[in-house]
Amino acid sequence: MSGKTRGPRSHEVDLSVVIPAYNEEKRLGRALDAITGHLREAGDGTTWEVIVVDDGSTDGTRDVVTAATEAEPRIQLVTSPRNRGKGHALRLGVCASYGRRVLVTDADLAAPIEELEHLDKALADGQSAAIGSRATPGATIERHQHPVREALGRAGNFLIRGLAVPGIRDTQCGFKLFDGERAREAFAASRLDGFGIDIEILQYFRRSGWPVAEVPVRWAHQSGSKIRPWDYARVLGELTALKARSVRRADLLAVLAFLLMSVLLYSGRWIDPNHRYLPDSLQDQNQWEWFFAVTADNVVHLRNPLFTTLQGFPDGVNLMANTVMLGVSVPFTPITLTLGPAISLGLAMTLGLTATAAAWYWLIVRRVVRNRAAAFTGAALATFAPPMVSHANAHPNFIVLFMMPLIIDRALRLCEGTRVRRDGIVLGLMATYQIFLGEEPLLLAAMGMLLFAVAYAVARRDVAKESWRPLSKGLGVALLLCLPLVAFPLAWQFFGPQSYKSVLHGDNAGNSPLALFSFAERSLVAGNEATASALSLNPTEQNAFYGWPLAALAFAIVIGLWERTVVKALAFTGVVAALLSLGPKIPIPLTDTVIPGPWALLSDKPLFESVIEGRVAMICAPVLGILLALGIDALVKSPHIGTQFVGLTAVAAALIPIVPAPLKSVERPDVPAFIADGMWKSYVDVKKGETLVPVPLPDPGNAEALHWQTAAHLEFRMPGGYFNGPYGEERIGIYGASPRYTSNLLYDVRYSGVVPEIGDNWRAQARKDFAYWKAGALVLAPQGYDAQLREAVEKLVGRPGKWVGGVWVWDLHEEG
Repeated sequence: MSGKTRGPRSHEVDLSVVIPAYNEEKRLGRALDAITGHLREAGDGTTWEVIVVDDGSTDGTRDVVTAATEAEPRIQLVTSPRNRGKGHALRLGVCASYGRRVLVTDADLAAPIEELEHLDKALADGQSAAIGSRATPGATIERHQHPVREALGRAGNFLIRGLAVPGIRDTQCGFKLFDGERAREAFAASRLDGFGIDIEILQYFRRSGWPVAEVPVRWAHQSGSKIRPWDYARVLGELTALKARSVRRADLLAVLAFLLMSVLLYSGRWIDPNHRYLPDSLQDQNQWEWFFAVTADNVVHLRNPLFTTLQGFPDGVNLMANTVMLGVSVPFTPITLTLGPAISLGLAMTLGLTATAAAWYWLIVRRVVRNRAAAFTGAALATFAPPMVSHANAHPNFIVLFMMPLIIDRALRLCEGTRVRRDGIVLGLMATYQIFLGEEPLLLAAMGMLLFAVAYAVARRDVAKESWRPLSKGLGVALLLCLPLVAFPLAWQFFGPQSYKSVLHGDNAGNSPLALFSFAERSLVAGNEATASALSLNPTEQNAFYGWPLAALAFAIVIGLWERTVVKALAFTGVVAALLSLGPKIPIPLTDTVIPGPWALLSDKPLFESVIEGRVAMICAPVLGILLALGIDALVKSPHIGTQFVGLTAVAAALIPIVPAPLKSVERPDVPAFIADGMWKSYVDVKKGETLVPVPLPDPGNAEALHWQTAAHLEFRMPGGYFNGPYGEERIGIYGASPRYTSNLLYDVRYSGVVPEIGDNWRAQARKDFAYWKAGALVLAPQGYDAQLREAVEKLVGRPGKWVGGVWVWDLHEEG
């Protein structure tokens, strides 16, 4: 850098005008005349200086400034030996200024110098910066840019508002007035050399708590702009670099730790993802891999992603009613097609857990505590709590929950009432996306948020009074946006082909009270498989099991921090959610007494009737995580070493027993060569719509045939399957296809090993069922009671099967 040496601070002036200039020979002279003329005419005793920063110009820019200084010595020239960008030029100019106020303006004076008066008023009202805006009501655009440039500018500003400086509509207008000392501090700390410096400076002011006003100005596009199309990409690149640089090392380490925890949880499967299976998923891993595969197949062939007849033929499967997670399975299509559904599902679940933990961490740091260690611990509990680990075996829709903290934060922003329409639109888009990730988790999250809001409103009526109007308005905006976007998919789900009314889960889907205080099977230290199995539906539905030490710790935190409204609201939310999770009938432990539960009020209501009520206890996971973060933060701030030691010891004692062990994994059964090597194609004419019929038909208890189908790239259809579909005239939801006589017979043999008397009536019914299924061949793989199954099929078909490619095959084209 070169230029005039600046004097001591005693030469401070009222106003410094900084003009970055690169090859501005043709426009700079007029700009200097206009600026100096206006400042002289002000005649109010204001002292001023004009600093032109030549950014390595190759034309006569410097000569223009030199000539101007002869007539007006208050014009100064600062030079850079080479062109480095507007950001570098502004940094040189502002740091060389003496003004109590600093105006930065472009050499084209697209915003005329007379607009300085409006910015001055904002600064006089206590703002630290007043930035000219073309997008604020009251602004006047006298001459527009080219439509393409305007569109690029709007798109860029949208990204900038979302990622860097929310609430500022026009960051790039080259007419800004700053408090001098704060401007010099911000520009001295800046690092960007390009047009992105405007964003960096405004972000610095925001973080420092210095108020910024956006002031409407009169603006007219001037020819000779130095902005080129690639500069927009450069600004986005600088914005990305700025965002990355703003990430604290502790935050990055937290995310990496969450990723490591997720990988360790699934380590058994990642040893060999294509050939390992999570046995505690029961048949769900086969189902979910099939969901990912069929979604990718529908996308690549431009088929309806909401329906398929690959399973459950000929009736098919309503995919929207089966939570196929289109919000993940669709964008994962390239991975599914390239690496296969097993790896795609594994990545979705591993990265989904990581993203969920990172989102809870972000929310806790933003809204609850600043202490990173406390936030990390709370987010880890919210994400890797025992019920989350249980669902991590089999249910990605209940662990890929990264949208929930974002939705909660956006709802809280609505309560603040600053940008209601914008926040309502964002909330509507978030809710729409979450519907395509999982509707039941969204329903549970809404229940938790409602419980929290009611408790908070009762405790702080003043806050509720101020918040309910913007919240109601924002929720209305969100609803108006969301409903049209999801209307067709939801109509298909509830009224389309193979839709159903509700899924019945029996009378024992609620948690036992003991389950809330016991330990889950996969808790590393205190896990107890026998106890967990006795108190849960299955290994994928251990929906409580927080352990009594954590419950005791949470109680202590609530008592110790009871004066905080947020603690009261969290406590109410957690307790009510735990009570609701006990179901409509609550058995009193160690007695024969059963009392009505509060869930009875909801159990027969639309949507709620299909919810497994035990899952409501999952609401307690983030509640406990946030309470834990608050407790640790309070302990760290305590001035007493003894209190810190006892408190942190209690935290460790509560968490160590529930640290999750890696999920069980086993070697996966090989796909029979008959399927893997394509031998089936000689028996099933897919062009005529024929199906391959596994024996017995796949169902929720035995869905290995879904794995066969994905291994065969979904080239054949089959009846039966593992999905939710309607049954009977009432269209009650059941797991699997509607049963037929032959499928029921084979099912009974599969689970009992008893072959009934099979006469002409059974054989006639089997022929009807084979015709209904358009069966080309029956296929029996080695399995339990396979000898009995083989005998039953031989009697139904009237001839023995053939051993082909590791399976028994009955070609139905042959006459019996």
